[in-house]
Amino acid sequence: MKIAIVEDDINMRKSLEIAMEDYKEFEIKTFKNPKDALKVLDESFDLIITDINMPGMDGIEFVKTLNGKYEVIIMTGNATLQRAIESIQLGVKDFLLKPFEIDTLIKAIKRADEVSKVVKKVQIKSNSSSKEAFLAISPALERAKSIADKAAKTDATILLLGESGVGKEVFAKYIHDNSLRIKKDFVAINMAAIPDNLIESELFGYEKGAFTDATESKAGHFENANGGTLFLDEIGEMPYGVQAKILRALQEKEVRRLGSSKSIKIDVRIISATNANLSDKIKNGEFREDLYYRLNTIPLNIPPLRERNEEILPLSQNILSQSTQEYGLEEKYFSQDAKEQLLSYGWPGNIRELISVVQRAAILSDGCEITPEALFLESRGLR
Repeated sequence: MKIAIVEDDINMRKSLEIAMEDYKEFEIKTFKNPKDALKVLDESFDLIITDINMPGMDGIEFVKTLNGKYEVIIMTGNATLQRAIESIQLGVKDFLLKPFEIDTLIKAIKRADEVSKVVKKVQIKSNSSSKEAFLAISPALERAKSIADKAAKTDATILLLGESGVGKEVFAKYIHDNSLRIKKDFVAINMAAIPDNLIESELFGYEKGAFTDATESKAGHFENANGGTLFLDEIGEMPYGVQAKILRALQEKEVRRLGSSKSIKIDVRIISATNANLSDKIKNGEFREDLYYRLNTIPLNIPPLRERNEEILPLSQNILSQSTQEYGLEEKYFSQDAKEQLLSYGWPGNIRELISVVQRAAILSDGCEITPEALFLESRGLR
């Protein structure tokens, strides 16, 4: 197993190198910063272990740049606990609070390796985050769903607010499916996942020859969603220069492909989402105030999972059932102690974290009963 360790503290880095020399099954490469690591990382690496607080590119930016290509374990001190929570929201499966014993790290590595081997054998047919939509209900979710039901009957723009992992795309699809536009396409685009220089061409399309690699014309997402719904996720990450063009498209109800002088009329319902504080971004000159008001006709705040306690066990059981089917595992169930731990944990990564924890427990647990030890929540140091 080939592992990259990214740690700017030379003493910590050397200590890990020396400690892991005893484990011949691991091939270790260390880097003093993420930029050096990115120059070397390729498909031969199986796992990344990285600190969070580092000069230049920090661990969170590093994880974003990796874009899900590798399993990642985060190392953090208590002073950076909030950043560890951010890492969960980005899909990191495990993190360790410094200082930790080398045995704790080795166990985390072996967990990641076992999960990765099982997942690679199975082709997931659909996105896990869409499966748990409204399989359980709570008063907090019911209030949000009530607003969504009313908004769905209109063409008003909707701004979905809430922490990462609460199910904003699930809500967006629910609104589309309960609107008059249901027979047309629902098109989703994540602004944070697309390089800045490609967002404009992705949204508005381009004509053949518009730029070097434009060997043929291509419709953008606005055109693809014509008559339906366009979901703009993570709009707080939208480049400032693109915001004016989005505003114009909404006001004029038309778009123009890159390299074209012809406008194309569109009829699109916009739902957007963010976990960022757009008011702060407006004050800092990072987000247009006029676009904010255009997108925010109906604000809908989706509560975090910790405020939807009634949903945790039904969702967990559903995720567990799906996981055992997907990975060809025997049927499993949660022990009473495991259920109590699921209910008492704070879930900073919300439903996305719940999916990750339950899937991992399904794969790694011995026998049919899932115990608290199989959940590995204590190692996260978060309650």
